[in-house]
Amino acid sequence: MNTTGLKGNWIEQKAKLKQKFAILTDDDFLLVEGKNEELIGRLVIKLGKTKEELQKVFSKL
Repeated sequence: MNTTGLKGNWIEQKAKLKQKFAILTDDDFLLVEGKNEELIGRLVIKLGKTKEELQKVFSKL
């Protein structure tokens, strides 16, 4: 998965994701630095979305 959507202003993007998916907590975002695939895997499981669906969400942030 292209994680371009995870780059940039991470604090702002994290806040937007938490607004969009109220189930997410700060703990869900602790894996970011150097472990993008692990973060994506956690979000896939927690949100019940595919990697492709998450990529679309990230691209809209």
